[in-house]
Amino acid sequence: MTGFLFEITFWLVAPFWALMVFAPKWSWTHRIASSPLIVVPALVVYTVLVAGHLPELWATMSDPDLGTLREFAGSSWGAAAIWAQVLAWDLLIGVWMFRESRRLDLHPLLMGPLLVFTIIFSPFGFAIFLVIRYACDGPDRATTVVTGQ
Repeated sequence: MTGFLFEITFWLVAPFWALMVFAPKWSWTHRIASSPLIVVPALVVYTVLVAGHLPELWATMSDPDLGTLREFAGSSWGAAAIWAQVLAWDLLIGVWMFRESRRLDLHPLLMGPLLVFTIIFSPFGFAIFLVIRYACDGPDRATTVVTGQ
């Protein structure tokens, strides 16, 4: 069962990434990407994986230690749970990047490869996007976020 949940997690998030990379201008892509609910399938998998292991999860996360975390990640359910969590968070990051790229009117030929890079190396892809966003965003962005004007 754990192996199946591990495998299915990728396929639950892949369609959303595919929409953002291959159909960024399609109106439904923006509608779908505007909902934080798209991560729910991956989070359901995470919940199923950890439901029977809450004491171990709590012990690992409440008092972090490299050895304990290594043991947690070394278990099949722990590795699959970490995978589901990573895919859910990466999708949230990717969706935010996609939406910001639309706001900034960044070209899909820039964002498509950057999103693919982010799927594989999310911290680096996210960092690159933050630099691009900083370079392309207006200097008065802070006030517009707060005031909406």
